[in-house]
Amino acid sequence: MTAPVVAVVVVAAGSGTRLGAAEPKAFVPVRGRSILEHALSGVFLMADAAQVVVVAPAERLEVARELAERVAGPAAAHVTVVAGGDTRQQSVEAGLAVLEPGIEIVLVHDSARAFTPASQFEAVVAGVRATGGGVIPGLAVADTIKQLDWTGAVERTVDRSQLVAVQTPQGFPREGLLAAYATANEDYTDDAAVFAAAGLPVTVVDGDPLAFKITTPWDLRRAEAIVDENAPASVSRTGIGIDVHQFDELVPLWLGGLHWPDEAGLAGHSDGDAVAHAVCDALLSAAGLGDIGGNFGTDDPRFADARGDVFVCATVRLVTDAGFSIDNVAVQIVGNRPKIAPRRALMEERMSAMVGAPVSVSATTTDGLGFTGRGEGITAIATALLRR
Repeated sequence: MTAPVVAVVVVAAGSGTRLGAAEPKAFVPVRGRSILEHALSGVFLMADAAQVVVVAPAERLEVARELAERVAGPAAAHVTVVAGGDTRQQSVEAGLAVLEPGIEIVLVHDSARAFTPASQFEAVVAGVRATGGGVIPGLAVADTIKQLDWTGAVERTVDRSQLVAVQTPQGFPREGLLAAYATANEDYTDDAAVFAAAGLPVTVVDGDPLAFKITTPWDLRRAEAIVDENAPASVSRTGIGIDVHQFDELVPLWLGGLHWPDEAGLAGHSDGDAVAHAVCDALLSAAGLGDIGGNFGTDDPRFADARGDVFVCATVRLVTDAGFSIDNVAVQIVGNRPKIAPRRALMEERMSAMVGAPVSVSATTTDGLGFTGRGEGITAIATALLRR
């Protein structure tokens, strides 16, 4: 991989007091992913390879590193995580101190602008290359702006045609930004102000409404709505499983995860739990993962005499690892014995705990027909509904 000439300093060291969360803002989840992870997703979609410097709270460095490297994937070698300072300006300085030698353009980005599209990063980089100066994204001000006097009374209406609401990332030539920070003698609200205070030029490119800053609980709800709107539609899949076992008077009966005292057991390589095995086949079928024999073969000594819960729990892991969630499972038991009704609720509770989703159980007979009607064994039929 060619050494990057662009760096993105992602400032994620703020406390987020106004958000009212119990943890620093960058680590607050938005639909299962932290604000920082959402922010880094846009960074790593840039066309330019970049060194990414995450500036995090000192007590969260390891967590920040894990999150950043997970989002970065193969580009994790160019991720650096450093501790922030007491102010935003100090945090940016901490990020600038670890830039790689070949970096020519530096973008400074607030992680709170978590949904900033990659196109905005690219526009800022292009602007810096074209002008040789600082470049910031901005949105035209839509509201009427009033200037107040010291008493709070309206003094005048400001011409909004010359105003923009500034966003991040803000981009600069490396040497100019380092020089500006070296001479800064006060705290500024953004990096463009530091750059301009050193007498260096700053121009504006179009911003994006998605680059809004998550500051309040209202902003967080807006962020959740954006994730929901862009989530892929879920796909439902069904599967069927059937298991048949004959009775064996010499072994205990395990059925639906329950022990049935004083009942003849079911013959099999494991405990013969036809209900548990049918559930496994239904789940594997719905997920397109084959069947119980293909995943837990009878030639595998690990599963000799194994209880049904061993197979069900292993199957659930396979299904969830494949990206599915389990909506529900239904099982019908076909046989003359044991009598299911007195323990149906307990069986449903036990199977639901194994599967991690509702499992309903019903039972029937075949009116004396076939091997189940003759009392030679049990059939269990299961259907499963998964969602991806």
